[in-house]
Amino acid sequence: MAHEENRRDRARPPIHPGVILREDVLPALKMPVTTAAERLGVSRQTLHSILRGDSAVSPEMALRLGKFCGNGAEIWTRMQAAYDLWHAERALADQLDRIELAEPPIAA
Repeated sequence: MAHEENRRDRARPPIHPGVILREDVLPALKMPVTTAAERLGVSRQTLHSILRGDSAVSPEMALRLGKFCGNGAEIWTRMQAAYDLWHAERALADQLDRIELAEPPIAA
């Protein structure tokens, strides 16, 4: 399959969007956290919490980041959702195994 090399290893957790911001975006911009926080309109503490992966990227922060980076809020919300779902799936694995599939399956 031509696109198989682009598939993510599902056994490994997705990277928190704050880590991407810390490791890739801010260094590429050569921008310190204080300046980024000012431009985003948030406190340094708020931004540091996201950069450490301690806080999630909220929809409001995704809008700020999307505007700041010029790539839209959706990419930041998708990264956060992927991160959250991966961790939730593992935390609830035993409970999810006990849930029976509705018959017939409900289409989304």
